[in-house]
Amino acid sequence: MNLHEYQAKELLKKYNVPVQEGIPCSTPGEAEQAYRQIHTQYASNFAVVKAQIHAGGRGKGKITGTEQRGVAVGKNADEVMQIAKNILGGTLVTIQTGPAGKLVSKVLVAQDVYYEGPSPVKEFYLSILLDRSTGQNVIMYSTEGGMNIEDVAHDTPEKIFKEWVYPGGPLEAFQARKIAFNLGLSGAAFKNCVKFVTNLYNAYVGADCGMLEINPLFKTSDDKIIAVDCKMNVDDNALMRHPDIAVLRDLSEEDPTEVEAGQYNLNFVKLDGNVGCMVNGAGLAMATMDMIKLSGGEPANFLDVGGTANAQTVEAGFRIILKDPKVKAILINIFGGIVRCDRVAQGVIDAYQSIGNINIPIIVRLQGTNADVAKKLIDESGLKVQSAILLSEAAELVNKAVA
Repeated sequence: MNLHEYQAKELLKKYNVPVQEGIPCSTPGEAEQAYRQIHTQYASNFAVVKAQIHAGGRGKGKITGTEQRGVAVGKNADEVMQIAKNILGGTLVTIQTGPAGKLVSKVLVAQDVYYEGPSPVKEFYLSILLDRSTGQNVIMYSTEGGMNIEDVAHDTPEKIFKEWVYPGGPLEAFQARKIAFNLGLSGAAFKNCVKFVTNLYNAYVGADCGMLEINPLFKTSDDKIIAVDCKMNVDDNALMRHPDIAVLRDLSEEDPTEVEAGQYNLNFVKLDGNVGCMVNGAGLAMATMDMIKLSGGEPANFLDVGGTANAQTVEAGFRIILKDPKVKAILINIFGGIVRCDRVAQGVIDAYQSIGNINIPIIVRLQGTNADVAKKLIDESGLKVQSAILLSEAAELVNKAVA
């Protein structure tokens, strides 16, 4: 589950991670009041207005039909209110949203951190995630933070440092010091960075994050180390341990079909292909997607109905797949182990009759418990459903459907 920047920052503060302070706003009027509060509380003449969407690249992105960026600086209350008015209700298109963009319903009005002081400001990059190749958490960081971090990774990968931490163990003090040293810090900034990184890692573990990214990790002119931006993803499987985080889920930021699938406990991921697939078991689903590609098609989705598929889940899966106008055929590939194939077949028939007006080929491959009975049910149903026993047969039918 992804969090908005303002939500992630509030969570970081619980772990004593210093952040750029700000106030989330839903209207231009609220943004004006937020500026006045920040101006008074932090003696900040400027305020940064940031669109709140689940995507990066906001600083370079633009609101559709305008020149308004997703992140902009306001020098007074009127400017902040006007920027918020330009952003709120608009569609922000960034390199991560694709051309469709995302609707902006909130902005974060944040304090200016580029104030004058005895030393120059610096922007760094730091993220924490699981390195699946080693089975360890990895902290990736660089002296080259900011909006062009992707270019740094591509053009000068030697400027990206990595520090691995064993899961279940703490970030050791020497590792935090090593990170601060590699960032070129000294004095108070060095000490503050060690505390920041240590507390940030505690937040990553404590909140069961899948990814935690700070860009920029910022050194102020008076040597404070703060998170100016934050992208946080929390493991869905751990949300039962974090009801306070679960309530922060913003369904409007998620694909509607994936949200609907979740209501039926279906594991669904929308893709860009032309063959919808419904399978029981993640491994079989991956193999089925490979088979679709080898047959000349492209998978339109990943859909795992689990080991307890019945008429209700099959019908729900059908309806979700059929909402995609790109789908030219549906392949149902079920291995009957725990679930009986004849029950799935009956569910397919019931769903077909319930939905009606299905004008694309449906291919059903059932193997395992009562597969022969299931094939007979489908063949005698009178419906436009093609059955197969062997995977090669299903592949041939898919090829004909998308040819």
